[in-house]
Amino acid sequence: MKTKSPPALDLSPLSQKDLLCTSSLQTADIERIFATTRALKTGRAVHTEVLRHKRLAMIFEKDSLRTRFTFDIGMQDLGGSAVFMDHRDARLGSRESVKDVAKNLERWVHGIVARTFKHKAMEELAHHAGIPVINGLSDLVHPCQALSDFFTLTEKWGSVRGRTLTYVGDGNNTCHALIHTAVKLGTNIRVCSPEGYEPNSRVVNEAMRVASETGAEVTILNDPVAAAEGADAIYTDVWASMGQEDEIAERNGVFASYQIDDDMMARALPGALFMHCLPAHRGWEVTQEVMDGPQSVVYDIAENRLHVQKAILALLLR
Repeated sequence: MKTKSPPALDLSPLSQKDLLCTSSLQTADIERIFATTRALKTGRAVHTEVLRHKRLAMIFEKDSLRTRFTFDIGMQDLGGSAVFMDHRDARLGSRESVKDVAKNLERWVHGIVARTFKHKAMEELAHHAGIPVINGLSDLVHPCQALSDFFTLTEKWGSVRGRTLTYVGDGNNTCHALIHTAVKLGTNIRVCSPEGYEPNSRVVNEAMRVASETGAEVTILNDPVAAAEGADAIYTDVWASMGQEDEIAERNGVFASYQIDDDMMARALPGALFMHCLPAHRGWEVTQEVMDGPQSVVYDIAENRLHVQKAILALLLR
């Protein structure tokens, strides 16, 4: 019996040094990330020397489960290592300038993953660092999450072009990343939020310009029933993100009618997928039944955080 050859890897550079936002990626870059993800996921036991002796710095101002574990494990899987810097007690740039942090780290490591409150700090870090900077989450966008979301959809559907993804909830960083990524891939995206909680208008306007070229549609609305109608997938996130803990009670009241339950899923297409970036508050933004139901792909997405981020690391740090 012939031994199956390991999947081939194309590790030629992406069009960008950094990954701060999927809006800066070309569609071909995203497709390359997905192709690399498939190869690494299939050949996990084979591609173990891709980043041999490479080191990754991880600077986190916010708590993390998926982002921290998957980047760390991802570096180990590829033969490299990661060093974690807990920055929860002091924002990036408070102890010493962001420029000096960047200039020091570029002498020691081959790449940086940052998880910051302010996107401006992320941009400043990337501007001064001569090594790749990867956005592990900022107040504006969560690009690695959106790439994992859409990679999971390609596993389920094949092509995502022409499909409709409905996001119901706060117009937050995850929502922004989904909008940017959807239009690059020709996916129709509907965002349904209460009045005053819609996504950033600049993000929407930029996405609409891209959508006019790719054939995607961007729809912003406030009626969750209309938003769910005929969707291929329904996505939600927490109603109050990190840093908004003092708004939880108020937001729970505002978003109460935006909960994803069986009735809302029934308005989508038969077999529509349920998606969530996690952590989830069961009984708030999603019911227990939907979260753990047969249409839920939340744990597939969480698993794919590892494989997608390995692809990003391999392509940027190589």
